[in-house]
Amino acid sequence: MRRPFALLAAALLTAALAVPASAADTDDGDEGFTVNDPRVTESSGLAASRLHPGVYWTHNDSDDGPYLYAVDGGSGDTVARLTLTGVGSPRDVEAIAVGPGNRLFVADIGDNLGGTWPYVWIYELPEPERLEDATVRATQYVVKYADGPRDAEAMVVHPRTGRVYIIDKHEDGGHLYEGPEKLSPSGDNVFEPIAPVELWTTDAALSPDGRHLAVRGYFGGIHYAWNGGRIERKGRLSVPLQVQGESVTFSADGSRLLFGSEGERSGVVSRPAPGADGDGASGGPGSRADGGAAGDGTGDSVKVGGAVVAALVVAAFFGLSRRRRKG
Repeated sequence: MRRPFALLAAALLTAALAVPASAADTDDGDEGFTVNDPRVTESSGLAASRLHPGVYWTHNDSDDGPYLYAVDGGSGDTVARLTLTGVGSPRDVEAIAVGPGNRLFVADIGDNLGGTWPYVWIYELPEPERLEDATVRATQYVVKYADGPRDAEAMVVHPRTGRVYIIDKHEDGGHLYEGPEKLSPSGDNVFEPIAPVELWTTDAALSPDGRHLAVRGYFGGIHYAWNGGRIERKGRLSVPLQVQGESVTFSADGSRLLFGSEGERSGVVSRPAPGADGDGASGGPGSRADGGAAGDGTGDSVKVGGAVVAALVVAAFFGLSRRRRKG
């Protein structure tokens, strides 16, 4: 959900970039695409389908209803919309992931009121074998944190064990929270903090082999080795500069990372994934401090000089906002 400073950031970036906010690398599936559906204006989560190659699941983060959208990565068009039943009224849906057995997990975990809701929800449903508009019954799980309520936008599901993890969103970095070995539809599912995360996190993704964790924020990202949840930092990710970067997923084969943004006709930008050829992680000479790719300005992370100015202005604005809230 957008806050006033996020809206200002979006306006500054859009004006300075002088290119459509929907611009993506290409229009070819795993290489990037544009979300064309006018109903998807706040794409906040992204997950590569395992059943349908080249298809990506997304959703709005609020004020939309219990809907999931299957987007063809080649055309950018919606090929199916699922209506979830059995979940009540979603509040702030922030993430989506695919688990073992082609199960979809949807995280209704956002709390922009500063962590005031005593519990949040996760929904689970089967990924449909046929791509068509349908109504699907989901299982709803009540989620609480061992150390009290908090805001969060990132959820990952281990591709082999099915265990669910959440990363909370905090300006000074948050924590990776581990859920129970198996979620229960009755009673509370308490998530325990197990490792610090050094980023103001807007989304995260686990590689299909369960070895790599990609964590993104508005202006950068971090690659961690998974290590059974005892994560180890390996380097920075080359995260594109986007109007409001909210989502990330590995491609189904694990070779690419795809980064999504909120906004009408939002662009999904592709990068090499950690561990793949041309490794998407960086950290040595030639890498930018914000996690983007360095260079002469010809790369797609920064397309024009105005984008650099905008990034600096927005970063300064975020910093000022932080100081005011701490004061």
